[in-house]
Amino acid sequence: MTLPATGPRKGDRTRNSLIVAAIARFAREGFRGTSVADICRDAGLSTTASYPYFPNKEALLVAAVDEDVAGLIYDAVSLVAITPDGHWGHTMMRGLIDRVPSHPLARRILSGLEPDFTLRLLQIPALEQLRKDVAELVRSQQLTGTVRRDIEPGQMASGMVVIVISLLMATMQTGGTGFELVADDVEAVLDAATRPPK
Repeated sequence: MTLPATGPRKGDRTRNSLIVAAIARFAREGFRGTSVADICRDAGLSTTASYPYFPNKEALLVAAVDEDVAGLIYDAVSLVAITPDGHWGHTMMRGLIDRVPSHPLARRILSGLEPDFTLRLLQIPALEQLRKDVAELVRSQQLTGTVRRDIEPGQMASGMVVIVISLLMATMQTGGTGFELVADDVEAVLDAATRPPK
């Protein structure tokens, strides 16, 4: 006999508590200034409670960054679905910039305050999901004729994600003004690369 589902299991709740505490602590104190014991205490757990879920501090950082960046991306990408004018690159970028303050660990990483993690950012699961979502968007626009059919959607999506993340990092590291200086130029490049000839 199986029991009915009653919500998240205790292990899931513990893991989630650790990630929430890790996001807040890493955002505030940074990787070097944070210990696993600090995060466990912040989560109201014993100082060794994280080890069944995360083998070390770096694994906990990766999970926390992925969770916070995933939330940031979800917030921004949800705007793209309601963008009627087809300028979804600009809409996504603006949405990311506007929502970064609500995602403190993502902001810390994008601002360059954890330089050892910067290159790893491009490999987190949240960005892999973004690549898949953008590739699907490109495919759907190919079917409607708003994007060239000779473009390989996955490759285009990967390139666009690198451009967006690079611009976002530059914007965060220059005090928020970088994107506005280049937004129209970036949109023009995306249009030239993707739009069918008229």
